[in-house]
Order: sequence, then C-alpha cells, then structure tokens
Amino acid sequence: MSDHTNHHPADDPARHPELLEWLTERQAAFPHWAENTGAAGRFDFTPASLDILDGLIRETFDSSEDIDSQRRRDDFVQGAVWYIGEMMCREHGMVWKYTPEPLDDGTLPPLFDPADTPALDTPCVAFPDAGPYEGFYPLNILRRMLIDEDETGLPVDERLVDFLDPDHLKDDEDDEDDEE
Repeated sequence: MSDHTNHHPADDPARHPELLEWLTERQAAFPHWAENTGAAGRFDFTPASLDILDGLIRETFDSSEDIDSQRRRDDFVQGAVWYIGEMMCREHGMVWKYTPEPLDDGTLPPLFDPADTPALDTPCVAFPDAGPYEGFYPLNILRRMLIDEDETGLPVDERLVDFLDPDHLKDDEDDEDDEE
C-alpha cells in the first residue's frame, strides 16, 4: 500500500482537491476553448501547436501585466495555462501539482486567487519526485512570453516551444538552484 493512502488528499500536491477540480474542468472545457481560439483543429499537443498558442498570446496581450489580476481567470488564459502544462506533462513525464503558499494571516489562497497576492496560488508541473515548491508554473511561462528584457536589461526572446526542450528545463532548474 502506498504512503499516499495515509494522508489527506490536500497533503499530496498532485491530489489537492482544488487542483483535481480545476484539471477536470479544464479538460472538459478544452474543445470549447480550442474552438474559441479559432485554431481548434491545430491544438493537437504537438510542438507546432505551441507556436500557434504563442502567437495568440502575443496578439491578445501587450504585457505580462495584462495577464495579472482578473485576466488570470479569463477562459483564454485558463485554457492556455492548462494546455502548456499538459504539453510539459506529456513531453517530460511531469505531473500537475498545487501547493498553495500560506498568506500572512496563515490562510491559504484559493486556486488562481483574483486578488493581487504574491502567494503561489496557481498549479505547476513538476517531475514526480520534485519538492513542494519546485516546478514550472505555466501562468508564469505565459507571462514570460511577454517580457522583452530580463532584470539586467538583456533582451528576452523565448517561445513556448522552448519549454519542451530538455536543455531549457535544465537551465531553469539551475537558475532556481542558484537563487537558493
């Protein structure tokens, strides 16, 4: 018997009830979401489909700030977050996880909290053996697509398909290790 059967589902980041509900909703909404993008038949979980989504993101939003706050809950953003994460799961054997970070008052924010909060309130995809706050946040990946330069002023030119490249994933993991 697995260790996980002795824990409450909310204790397992891959089985958090809000995450499972969101994943179920997003999977069911996928055909409608794809249809609404105008590229329904082209969202086939291939790298080329990420180029299509990349273009749609850049056409829809002017900056990463455009995605923040209430826009994060828009159907287009929610579908894009799910699609990017699903692609990473399928390509790299990752799993969805949700480990909300407690707010200052000790409460946990709801998934995709519409308030302006620094908390980790969105799901991530991570390798199954990753720690609780290790992973790639598809919402942040979306936001990164709209950044022209990094903190040091160097130009940034990333595409969604870059996140399917194992070398890119390794570089991001190294960056996270350097920050610790």
